[in-house]
Amino acid sequence: MSIKTTYTKFNEILVELKNDYTVFAPVRFSSIGTHSDNDIIRYDKIDDVTSIVHNEKSHFSPKEIYFPITQILFHFSNNEQHVPEIDEKKHIIIMRPCDINSLSVFESIFIKNSNNFEDFYYKRLRDKIKIFMLECKDGFDSCFCVSMGMNKTDNYDVALRFTEDNILCHIKSEEFQSYFNKKGENTHFIPQYVEKNSKTVEIPDIYKITLDMFNDDIWTEYTQRCIACGRCNFVCPTCTCWSMQDVQYEEKMGTGERRRVWASCHVDGYTDMAGGHSFRRSNGERMRFKVFHKIYDFKKRFGYNMCTGCGRCDDICPEYISYSNSINKVTKFTKGEWADGK
Repeated sequence: MSIKTTYTKFNEILVELKNDYTVFAPVRFSSIGTHSDNDIIRYDKIDDVTSIVHNEKSHFSPKEIYFPITQILFHFSNNEQHVPEIDEKKHIIIMRPCDINSLSVFESIFIKNSNNFEDFYYKRLRDKIKIFMLECKDGFDSCFCVSMGMNKTDNYDVALRFTEDNILCHIKSEEFQSYFNKKGENTHFIPQYVEKNSKTVEIPDIYKITLDMFNDDIWTEYTQRCIACGRCNFVCPTCTCWSMQDVQYEEKMGTGERRRVWASCHVDGYTDMAGGHSFRRSNGERMRFKVFHKIYDFKKRFGYNMCTGCGRCDDICPEYISYSNSINKVTKFTKGEWADGK
């Protein structure tokens, strides 16, 4: 079922959807960016379809909806613990194909990573999600999703194309057909996908990555340039590292909460261990870890690359370090084409 509807009619659909779902989409937050006068586009609840930023890439991914920045795992009181309840209302997230594909990475890490073990906290949030796909036909300057094979997906309930006057909707899931029925005229609409990015990445053959590559001076550049701020990890749709915190309430002794909080392989303290031991002390070593984790470790375990090619890491880095270029460097090395830093 496909329809063409107006923005006014879509808002009527949105009103009905909000009776049963909380709807999230990329929206603009004005003058709260790095230099205070810059805008930030990130995911938030919406009430009006015109607030959706559909023609720009969001600076942040939608992962904080199903993997919160700070997540309470349980409250404790002396020897008793209880898991906090969550709102049972389902979520609709309007997102691009690359971000939809990032969900498969979360599935691999939180659901399939160990035999017969599912991360309860992730799964109960993931089970609430319905996907509205925002059509992405052209991509953006820093995107390389085609190279990563993350530019297409059929994992959506409804697909949307925004035009100047109308919104085209392909309703694939029967669950949503009643909401869209009689809210527009029937049309033939099948979403299209970006077929070529302005930036290309050549993925290395992981079986040609050796210890020579691991110990090469190629990583020294990143020790000199990277400031270990972790921004690339926090905007990444597939970075899932966290640290654990126990917080004791001041009001009553023996009571508090345990949280998991986003962490970063780039940030100081992430690898600290008991006894004062720490690994990957240099920023180049941390960059090496991130690169290999995305295109080597993860792929060997699950059979596909962890990176979606969204390009947010390249966009956000204050030192203009390009993750996509680092992949190309690894590929050149495996082909014997990397010499003297070129």
